[in-house]
Amino acid sequence: MTSPVGRFAPSPTGRMHLGVARTSLAAWLDARARGGRILLRIEDIDTPRVVPGADRELQADLHWLGLDWDGDPTWQSQREEHYRAALAKLEGLGRVFSCTCSRKEIAASAPHEGEEGPRYPGTCRDHFQPRDGRTPAIRLRTEVGDVIRHVDRRYGEVVQAVHEVVGDFVLRRADGLWAYQLAVTVDDLLQGINSIVRGADLLSSTPRQLLLRRLLDPASPPLETLHVPLVLGPSGERLAKRDQAAAIAALRAAGVTAEEVVGRLAASLGLVPVGTRIRPAELVALWQVERVPLESGLVP
Repeated sequence: MTSPVGRFAPSPTGRMHLGVARTSLAAWLDARARGGRILLRIEDIDTPRVVPGADRELQADLHWLGLDWDGDPTWQSQREEHYRAALAKLEGLGRVFSCTCSRKEIAASAPHEGEEGPRYPGTCRDHFQPRDGRTPAIRLRTEVGDVIRHVDRRYGEVVQAVHEVVGDFVLRRADGLWAYQLAVTVDDLLQGINSIVRGADLLSSTPRQLLLRRLLDPASPPLETLHVPLVLGPSGERLAKRDQAAAIAALRAAGVTAEEVVGRLAASLGLVPVGTRIRPAELVALWQVERVPLESGLVP
């Protein structure tokens, strides 16, 4: 492929923790080791969850760790017109419909959940009925032929028949907010992103984004992905932003150096021995996708 263009895409809903930091380090190393670029996009479309000032704090954490980016940061909240244009294009293709189904109703009609939750049963797909007091969401009308085949650089082949597995998924929520799947796909196309590194919890959502990418821009270049396992907390659960002890800011305040933190992250990626203190620039020559573990675990 051409020179990779990757991205950091943090959500400003709290302080950066070790899990986000490790994925950011992997994304930075993957881009720099292959002579590519990496952009910074603040994914702030879920406005009720946005913490004021968190975007600046995320940038400060990246700087402290030694992770730079190319060009100026962008914010999803400033891209409303692009999301509207994408939705209009999908509407022109006959690929959207309005839906007033609640989550409770969907769960009741599809009680057996897979890893993607209950499949949307198609209630409003062909027989939409407005309901008093309910603002409709907008869903993508999936088709039987929407089968996505994709090879992740670490986890291998992913094959998903989107219509059968997920069904008609949301593009714009009933509260008017843009769904992650649409926003991230539109932004990646606009910014020329062709290489993504992110957490393994998003691996199963990749086919939806590839389907939208194909519908919105059939001539777009292939998108390569590298999913990395999640970081677990001491209790064995996935790290969350409420785990304040794992926040980069908390470690910095406790006197831990950036070299120590980067060394711990690099060790968990299989790049250096535990106890190594190192800067990201020194890791570029050591980056190998094959070293990245497949299983989630603790940062040493």
